[in-house]
Amino acid sequence: MIVKAGLAWDCATPFQRYIEDCGIQCELITPHMMAAPYYRGRMVSLIIPTGFGNLAYTSLLPALRASSTRIEKFLMKGGNILVFGAMSPKPDAYNWMPVPVTYVNEYFSTPVVVDPHNPHARIMDDFDLSSIECDGYFSECSGEVLARTKDDRAIMISHEVGEGTLLVASLHEYPSSGFLNGFCSGETETLF
Repeated sequence: MIVKAGLAWDCATPFQRYIEDCGIQCELITPHMMAAPYYRGRMVSLIIPTGFGNLAYTSLLPALRASSTRIEKFLMKGGNILVFGAMSPKPDAYNWMPVPVTYVNEYFSTPVVVDPHNPHARIMDDFDLSSIECDGYFSECSGEVLARTKDDRAIMISHEVGEGTLLVASLHEYPSSGFLNGFCSGETETLF
């Protein structure tokens, strides 16, 4: 079993250390690497942290847009991608993904209802579901809603794209270690 993830960001972060502390080999993928045609990373999952759409935090969004075809191929061939909140009021922050998503940036704490039958709902195993921090919600989305607020705002959605899985979450928390280990584990790596 291979347990390996790529973390897209400009520089090393505490999130990378958290992923490694969960027992997952983690490669930092900078925006320059992601957009470079010669970069050929191999991993089970790619993680795109909160704030990717806000230029005050990172220069990742232009690289994601430049890599949209590569991202779709990664998913089609069996790679998994976990995308967090854009932290940006721009409605097109997710236009690099192969599925339509409309995100509303709004920070709030809320009780959450999860789909207990979907294994990806384990992302919140370490949380108190009566008070989850979120940086927004998805006003329009296709795919399966895995978690929503009590007032019916979608905060986590899942899409099957080819052989891979695309999870989009507006949770403003680190994912549970059990979830990460499952999501970043596979029999083979996928070429990015």
